[in-house]
Amino acid sequence: MTTSSGHVLVTGGGRGLGAAIVRAVVAAGYDVTFTVRSATAEAEALIAELTATAPGRKVAVETLDLSDKDAVEALAKKLEERPAFAGFVHNAGQSYDALAMMLDQAKAESAMQVNFWSFTRLVGALTRPMMRAKCGRIVAIGSITALQANQGNAAYAASKAALLGYVRTLAIETARTGVTVNYVAPGFIDTAMMAPYEKYRAQMEGQIPARRFARPDEIAGVVTFLLSPAASYVTGAVLPVDGGLSAAIGVHR
Repeated sequence: MTTSSGHVLVTGGGRGLGAAIVRAVVAAGYDVTFTVRSATAEAEALIAELTATAPGRKVAVETLDLSDKDAVEALAKKLEERPAFAGFVHNAGQSYDALAMMLDQAKAESAMQVNFWSFTRLVGALTRPMMRAKCGRIVAIGSITALQANQGNAAYAASKAALLGYVRTLAIETARTGVTVNYVAPGFIDTAMMAPYEKYRAQMEGQIPARRFARPDEIAGVVTFLLSPAASYVTGAVLPVDGGLSAAIGVHR
């Protein structure tokens, strides 16, 4: 049976869903480099944990603010000088909540830089070596808000929709070289990011067909499948992982 191997880059891997992805990717047999903006203490603890549980794997962290275009460019240039990565998971994201008619352009552009533009630059650096190697896996963590409207999420949804359009185009441009590019669209995930909405949690869960938020490891499991040899013919796909939320009409009797 073919096993996983190689090096995977994960953005935003210090905490929450990102940390779950790093753990799952390491457990699947890959070496991992992950980026963090401010979660340096969490990153050190995660590396110590994985060094103990997976001593054969190499795990490293890069401090990177994806809203800083110069910093993204500097990392991209470093990546271009390295051997081909086996995979790239763009997990880092920035939210910005405001009604559609009240958007602050500077805040919306900041979310677009983190969620979309940083991905395009990093994936540009990583894809060419993957194409030359005739193998590579790219996974973008998007959102069901790119598929279904959610009040107050106009800027965030727009950035994730831009990401989706880019991913599907890149998928068809690279498919013949053995590189796959896919989009995972989570719904609500049980992480610290949902803490501000805790008082609405029961109401929100009641509107999800599965009646609960996702566990981070459930999203991470889908990511590791898409990185695996078994997913070699899956490209340009959009995979909602939302407990049935995007399949529901949303009007209850």
